[in-house]
Amino acid sequence: MGLFSFIKNAGAKVFGIGKTTAEEAAEVAVQKAGKLVKAVESLKFGVTDLDITVKDDTATVYGEAENQATREKVVLVIGNTEGIASVDDRMTTAVKEPEAQFHTVVSGDSLSKIAKKYYGNAMKYPVIFEANKPMLTHPDKIYPGQVLRIPALD
Repeated sequence: MGLFSFIKNAGAKVFGIGKTTAEEAAEVAVQKAGKLVKAVESLKFGVTDLDITVKDDTATVYGEAENQATREKVVLVIGNTEGIASVDDRMTTAVKEPEAQFHTVVSGDSLSKIAKKYYGNAMKYPVIFEANKPMLTHPDKIYPGQVLRIPALD
């Protein structure tokens, strides 16, 4: 899919690690990558051979997702993590499907407002909510800087 950009200081606080010396940077990157792998694995996505590396504020993800939706959700879990500014998606999918669009939440956004923008119908917000589960736990719990999947309507 390619390289995706995120807002580095918005998102889930997975790392809990501050700035370090250059010598400690490599060790910190390995720790960050491990925490990202655990975060993705905790959601029980269908991904085989998952591997994540981190260099500076870029995470590179490898593995095979069972489908395109899973692949995109993995990218979002990683990218919507504080300290990650971009995700280099090197994953493959077992089943080829069309890619979803992505939307970066801004202040004042709601799922219904986003649904109106992409689908022309605010009442289609449950499609966006379902497409972003389990990362979203409630339709009202989105935040500025968060990136969401916007799948095509069937």
